[in-house]
Amino acid sequence: QVQLVESGGGLVQAGGSLRLSCAASGRTFSTYAMGWFRQAPGKEREFVAAITWGGGTTRYADSVKGRFTISRDNAKNMVYLQMNSLKPEDTAVYYCAAPRRAYYYSVSSAEYDYWGQGTQVTVST
Repeated sequence: QVQLVESGGGLVQAGGSLRLSCAASGRTFSTYAMGWFRQAPGKEREFVAAITWGGGTTRYADSVKGRFTISRDNAKNMVYLQMNSLKPEDTAVYYCAAPRRAYYYSVSSAEYDYWGQGTQVTVST
């Protein structure tokens, strides 16, 4: 059973930075892409960033491009989301997610089968 546990959320002022972490367990981490998604109150869950199994390819939502960086450490079974220049509109619950299939990469939440519990990020003005 795949388990994903996020950490690192919190309250930060606009323009500040946070680093989210996601610890994965339950299968061979290095053969699976990973993604970050977020959901703001009253809104649908949306794609934030994704990274392939080896870390060689990344993809970002236009709204975070140039401000957020996704990375992974396969030796530690960890994936990270460095968030800089945060804006109030980045306020949301952030989720780490993994697809069921190995060597499969997607930006669609429908393709991800395993989800963490989420971590709240709140950006104040």
